[in-house]
Amino acid sequence: IRMPEDTTQDIIFVTCTAPVNIAVVKYWGKRDEDLILPINSSLSVTLHQDQLKSTTTVACSARFKEDRIWLNGKEENINQPRLQSCLREIRRLVRKRRSNRDPGADVLSLSHKVHICSENNFPTAAGLASSAAGYACLVYTLSRLLSVEGELSTIARQGSGSACRSMYGGFVQWHMGMRADGKDSVAEQVEPESHWPELRVLVLVVSAERKPVGSTAGMQTSVDTSSLLKHRAEAVVPGRMDEMIQAIRKRDFSTFGELTMKDSNQFHATCLDTYPPIFYLNDVSRRVIGLVHRYNRHYRETRVAYTFDAGPNAVIYTLQPYVSEFVQVVKHFFPPETNGEELFYQVIKLCCERSLREILPLPPCRAQPGPGPRMVEDTSLHLLGPDGLPRTSA
Repeated sequence: IRMPEDTTQDIIFVTCTAPVNIAVVKYWGKRDEDLILPINSSLSVTLHQDQLKSTTTVACSARFKEDRIWLNGKEENINQPRLQSCLREIRRLVRKRRSNRDPGADVLSLSHKVHICSENNFPTAAGLASSAAGYACLVYTLSRLLSVEGELSTIARQGSGSACRSMYGGFVQWHMGMRADGKDSVAEQVEPESHWPELRVLVLVVSAERKPVGSTAGMQTSVDTSSLLKHRAEAVVPGRMDEMIQAIRKRDFSTFGELTMKDSNQFHATCLDTYPPIFYLNDVSRRVIGLVHRYNRHYRETRVAYTFDAGPNAVIYTLQPYVSEFVQVVKHFFPPETNGEELFYQVIKLCCERSLREILPLPPCRAQPGPGPRMVEDTSLHLLGPDGLPRTSA
C-alpha cells in the first residue's frame, strides 16, 4: 500500500504477496552462476495464493541507517549476494527513470534505506519453491514501492532462477536465452490462470524438513558430473517444451500428465546420475509415485500426475471430477492413524492453520492455477510496524 504522500510522512510501506510455481518441465543446472542463466528452458504452473504464498512488506525511510531483512521472523544477512543483486537492479531502474527526467521518479530518495520483512505460509527449503515465491515477492514489492517498471522477471531471476516464473500467473515458460548478459533469459506467460478451469493441484507434504542438499549446490554438482543432464538439456527439453505448451493450449490432460511425470522422473534420474548421487525422494515419495501409476492403470487413462521438485513433497495434478475420489484413495493408503499422519498433518496445517484435532478428517490441500504477484490493500496486514521493525518483535 502506498501511503499518502506528504512532507510529514517519514516511512512509506508497501505489502505484496506472490505465488509458488511448480515446474512441469524442470530447471536444473546453470551456465552462469552469477546471473543465474539456465542450461535449459522450463515451464511451470503458478499455484493459487489462497493456499500457498509469500508475503513481503518493504518500508523505506530517511531515518533508517541501513538496509535490513527479516525472513520468517528471523533477521538475515542483507549482504547475501543474491539479495544485493535484486536491490541493486531495482535501484538501477530508479536511476534510469531519473536520468530520463521522469517526473514520477522522484517520490523516494535513492539514499533512503529499506527494511524488508517476508513470510511464507508453507515450509521453507522443503522443495516447495519457497525461494521462487520469496524473491518474486521481494522484487515485485520493491518495484511498487519505488515506482519502477520493466522486465522484472530478469531481476527476480537473479535472486532465484525459478522466481522469474512466479512473476506471472497461470502457465509460464522461462526462456533460457542465448545472450551472455542474460537479457533474453526471461519469463513469459503461456496461458492465464483462467485458461484451464478444471485443472486442480493437490500438495502432499511428505516432510517439512529442510532438504539435505540445497538446489544451488546440487545443480552445480550435476552440471560438473552428470552426462544425463547434458543429454536432457540438449536433446530432450527443447522438444518437450513444445509438446507441453501444445498440451496446455489444447487442455490435453493425458499428454500434460504423462510429460509432467516423465520430466519429474528424468530430473530425479539426473540427480542419481550426479556424483556423488543426490537423493531428494524418500520412501513415502516413491509410494505416492506407485499409487498414481496404479490408479491410472485401473482406469486405463492418465487421470492424475505427480511431480517432485528438489525435495520429497508430491504435487499432484488432476482434473476437478477426479479430486474427491483420488483424495479418498490417498487417505486409504496413507491413513492418518498410521505412518501417513505426518503427510496429512503437514498438508492441512500449512494450508488451513487449524489444530491437529480439527484437521485429521480433512483432505490434502487443493489448489488451482492462480494469478501472479499482487498488492495487499489492508494496511493492518503489514508485516512491519510503524517503527519499521517486524510486528512480532518484542
